[in-house]
Amino acid sequence: MNLQRIEDEALHLPKEERAQLIQRLVLSLESPSEEELKSDWLLEARRRAEELDNGSVQAVPGADVMTKARALIK
Repeated sequence: MNLQRIEDEALHLPKEERAQLIQRLVLSLESPSEEELKSDWLLEARRRAEELDNGSVQAVPGADVMTKARALIK
């Protein structure tokens, strides 16, 4: 299917469906790429490791986190 045919078919959709299509297309352009996500998470992991290393934050045991999380959802 070529771009012209997609455009022609899209223009024949009801107004509400065209609006939904526009929203989905715009969101797809705004989403970061997989490489950008990997890079962002790597930077975040390094930042958190640095905070642990320099003592500005303290680690919390996973079991404690889970206990608190379960208490919050009850």
